[in-house]
Amino acid sequence: MRRPFGPNYAYVVIGVTFLALLVSAGLRSAPGVLIQPLEANFGWDRAIISATAAVGIFLYGLVGPFAAALMQSFGLKRTLLGGLILMTGATLGSLGMTEPWHYLLSWGVISGIGCGAVAPVLGATVVNRWFASRQGLMMGILTASTATGALIFLPLMAWLAENGAWKSVAIFVGLLAAGTIPFVMLLMPERPESIGLSRWDETAATARPRPAPPSPFVALTALRDAVRVPMFWLLFGTFLVCGLTTNGLIGTHLIAYCGDRGIAPVQAAGLLSLMGLFDLLGTTASGWLTDRYDPKKLLVIYYGFRGLSLLALPYIDFTATSLTLFALIYGLDWVATVPPTLKLANISFGEVKAPILFGWIAVGHQIGAAIAAFGAGLIREEAGSYTMAFLIAGLFGVLAAMALAISARPSKIAIQTA
Repeated sequence: MRRPFGPNYAYVVIGVTFLALLVSAGLRSAPGVLIQPLEANFGWDRAIISATAAVGIFLYGLVGPFAAALMQSFGLKRTLLGGLILMTGATLGSLGMTEPWHYLLSWGVISGIGCGAVAPVLGATVVNRWFASRQGLMMGILTASTATGALIFLPLMAWLAENGAWKSVAIFVGLLAAGTIPFVMLLMPERPESIGLSRWDETAATARPRPAPPSPFVALTALRDAVRVPMFWLLFGTFLVCGLTTNGLIGTHLIAYCGDRGIAPVQAAGLLSLMGLFDLLGTTASGWLTDRYDPKKLLVIYYGFRGLSLLALPYIDFTATSLTLFALIYGLDWVATVPPTLKLANISFGEVKAPILFGWIAVGHQIGAAIAAFGAGLIREEAGSYTMAFLIAGLFGVLAAMALAISARPSKIAIQTA
């Protein structure tokens, strides 16, 4: 069945995907808002509540490669709908919870699996399936949805959670996920050929035969083959550093670190929102740059600047001016690493396997985030200061830049003029 907008219907698909990723980002940020309301309503220990958040984050990363495989074997649309249904059921089903294991099951396990199906691998699959050019720009736009979700939903959810009203947050997120389902059902074809189209900007040179549906176990076989390729470990290791230096450290501990330096929580949360705004710009620009320049060189710049900014943070005076400057430099680089990392995966493993292997690379990101979230808290507890945690993270950022700079066989990228 043909759709309106002709070959430009690919942009409708990008819009629906952006919406799904936006809602997923909102759900994943909700546990941070729920900590204090759940403590007040149920008297649960913060460690138990945090453990549920950790389980959700881990499953979000682990499910990614298997979701990418399901998108190829079972269908992208079906997998996406399944993820949204799980997200809806988990959040609305939690309204009746009374025990900590109810929270673990709903917001940890079920929502983690659901969000894992609506993760960066979704963006990678959609971009490769619908676009023959401008892939970097499209991936940058979709990746930016994570920052946009935080910008839009965090202040609203914090307002809803005032006075311990945790159920309002659960209802809000559940209805958001449920409301996205009709858009996916009505506006998301399985692939361009389903509606009589080819990929956007497809030419005879870029045309490709439709691959046979792979086995659902392709996630494991793809990993088995990829571990023999040095580029996989380079991308896995540097993306681990990405998680270590972003949501694991800054996302988890910046507000507490600012509190140690005399900054009120509301002001610190505003700093995170400001970073999210700059990230929205930086990640979209990164996608545009990825279409034109060697992604490996871009990653050298991104990790280098990120590492240097983290090394400098403990030594700034934490005035409004210096913190705004840090938010600008760091925020532009928050997840700008995603488009060039996917581009290198496409080059190294091909556009069919790349989304699956990008999912495995993203597992490294979540491992790094978990290490930083726990490690920085441990350092603060033992040393009485976050300084060493930020210095270690900054050093890892610089080392990641150096590893990319000296990696063997620089990539040969055909410069595209989009």
